[in-house]
Amino acid sequence: MSRSDHSEQSHAIVPDTVLLQRIGNGDREAFFVLYRRYANLVYSMARRVLGDDALAEEVTQEVFLKIWQKGVLYDPNRGRFSSWLLSVTRFAAIDRLRYEQRRPRLTGAETVTPRPEEVRQARVDHAQWQQGQELRLLIAQLPPEQREVIELAYFGGMTHRELAEYLNLPLGTVKSRLRLGLEKLRAMWFGEEASSHESR
Repeated sequence: MSRSDHSEQSHAIVPDTVLLQRIGNGDREAFFVLYRRYANLVYSMARRVLGDDALAEEVTQEVFLKIWQKGVLYDPNRGRFSSWLLSVTRFAAIDRLRYEQRRPRLTGAETVTPRPEEVRQARVDHAQWQQGQELRLLIAQLPPEQREVIELAYFGGMTHRELAEYLNLPLGTVKSRLRLGLEKLRAMWFGEEASSHESR
């Protein structure tokens, strides 16, 4: 085994929290280990939101730059680092998507009056964004093990089998956590909607 292979194996067992502490102290090697560990996951999430390879690459770099600068802001008490990272990536990608959608009008030489269909689409986009914000708040109320599989499955695009391998859990356990988490989400979502209608 080469020295580099041995080094990679030794780094692979270092917990994320330890790597983040080292990154907070300016340890570049710890940063590169974390990057190799999660770059594909971050890119996949960004690509899923943006639908563009180049933009997904840019968002991936932006996310890891944030980790280099502010990785210590992660709170281990709120769940696994991977789940937190996916949330950061998703919102960074959504912000970039909004910027790209606005940029043609902002850089044009003339003021462009939006067409009626553009106004309608903007309203739909805002409503979807608002629902996404509400859903994220509900997800945060789930037990950590259920929140984790839901975020990895629906925000990270992982299949059930990939989740089982990544979390080192039986496939049945993964499916059970997803089912229970989704049932609780559905109950909270429709419960809040009912309360909202009753208050009107």
